[in-house]
Amino acid sequence: MFGIIGSAVVTAAISITILKRLGVRAASGVPIAIPIKKLGTGIRYAVGGFLFGLGWALTGACPRPLFSLVGSGVNVYLAAILAALAGTWLYGWLRPRLPHYL
Repeated sequence: MFGIIGSAVVTAAISITILKRLGVRAASGVPIAIPIKKLGTGIRYAVGGFLFGLGWALTGACPRPLFSLVGSGVNVYLAAILAALAGTWLYGWLRPRLPHYL
């Protein structure tokens, strides 16, 4: 898993460097610009990572194969898919009320 993620990070870094050096433009003619991301203090990443990891641990499966498991007849994973969708919906609903500066 680290190899896959690591190779994706290296590929993205090389691709972005090439785009910047060549001055590539979008189809509309606007220069492609990647804004610098403002990172928070870490508490939201810790809470989000904990919740994600907790859901992963409780289901015993990586989020993507849940659909394959349901397709192969393990219908109990429908509950995990519905819980993930409900959590995503809840975050979208709460997002305007959350302090995103943390």
